[in-house]
Amino acid sequence: MKKKIYNFTVVIEKCEDGFFIAEVPSLKGCYTQGKTVEEAMKNIKEVIEMCLEEQEASQNEFIGVQKIEVEG
Repeated sequence: MKKKIYNFTVVIEKCEDGFFIAEVPSLKGCYTQGKTVEEAMKNIKEVIEMCLEEQEASQNEFIGVQKIEVEG
């Protein structure tokens, strides 16, 4: 049986500690970290595979990222 190919959007942020946090918004709880972007991407691929075993992928389309300023 042929395996299905998925394409996911990965959001990467750099935290205060210098680690890179990678998250797949379309998969609930699908996130990891790495010391480099490359390590975070390697790790997120493994996490995506685990998440796909437990849940179905959302078909949401990634539109973009916006910044907004608020006072608090």
